[in-house]
Amino acid sequence: MGSACLILFALSCLIVESAARPFYPLPSKVAEGERRPLQTSRPYNIAHRGSNGELPEETAAAYMRAIKEGADFIETDILSSKDGVLICFHDVTLDDTTDVAQHKEFANRKRTYVVQDANTTGFFTVDFTLKELKSLRVRQRYPFRDQQYNGKFQIITFEEYIAIALDATRVVGIYPEIKNPVFINERVKWQNGKKFEDVFVETLKKYGYKGSYLSDEWKKQPAFIQSFAPTSLVYASNLTDLPKIFLIDDITVPTQDTNQSYWEITSDGYFDFIKNYVVGIGPWKDTVVPVVNNYLQPPTDLVARAHAHNLEVHPYTYRNENMFLHLNFNQDPYEEYEFWIHKMGVDGLFTDFTGSLHNYQEWTSPLSSKDSNETSLLHKIAVMVSSYERV
Repeated sequence: MGSACLILFALSCLIVESAARPFYPLPSKVAEGERRPLQTSRPYNIAHRGSNGELPEETAAAYMRAIKEGADFIETDILSSKDGVLICFHDVTLDDTTDVAQHKEFANRKRTYVVQDANTTGFFTVDFTLKELKSLRVRQRYPFRDQQYNGKFQIITFEEYIAIALDATRVVGIYPEIKNPVFINERVKWQNGKKFEDVFVETLKKYGYKGSYLSDEWKKQPAFIQSFAPTSLVYASNLTDLPKIFLIDDITVPTQDTNQSYWEITSDGYFDFIKNYVVGIGPWKDTVVPVVNNYLQPPTDLVARAHAHNLEVHPYTYRNENMFLHLNFNQDPYEEYEFWIHKMGVDGLFTDFTGSLHNYQEWTSPLSSKDSNETSLLHKIAVMVSSYERV
């Protein structure tokens, strides 16, 4: 009994000492002024609206958490205020993720506009100045996620989001979306006849983002430009050589600007056209592998065909909660990552839970760092100790 207790004590000490180590790699010990480069040897971990499974989406806190947890890219949606300032926000209306309804001074701002051919009623970002938007506070979108941070964070600007990535201790890419460009261009007028896309790209250039995909200058400050609107991507291609990703919605949703069907934009002929402007596609994952009664059906050939056209595939969105995990994965997000990375062969994943994807890749990658091996050992020791505790 004495020796068993001694072993447990020694193991406990090791756990206490190692528990302080994060599950993400620490910044490399390199010369001052240098940062550990972006990893390009495995699929990208794309923090969908930041680590929004834990913190309210598209806030500074959500992006900093995602970076801490090991994100390769932090993803955001770009909209505009009334006075033409680009902001990080997903919905064209403020209703679902801010406290705008509690602000009596804005009660008369509710409007009904046509957005993607549908009447939409609410408080629209384009009817508020940046100063007014900054007076609002953001809340968690889903009621089943942690609500303790509601009311604590502001809406941030595109420039503030960029600063978060550039201030990281390692190279972290950005992945901004030109969001609802048709609607924004209808409602916001910039000086000198500029368009939403012009101001968007100018902001990227202002902070030094440039270069074709995987070029040396791109690797210094990695960025993907994404949009559901193919005309915006084509237009942006004349403004910058940064890589672009064509987002693809559900099979029932036509493109917002060209009114093309899902089947048109995923055809080989269209891939031949769009590959002149983009480096990849970002499809909703349930269109890549159809789902019936929450069970996966046989995969389509979309990934294989995209790869045959030299296009990357970055599906969205991976979430850890049981309601989002198809039954094939036994309520285990690691099984879902395993399927998409090793069976489907995708090149990047948009996830609400950056930490879980990073941990999975660290534990399974043949190129895992020494930190990952130590984390694996720690996990095994913890399992050993827990078995003693049950006894």
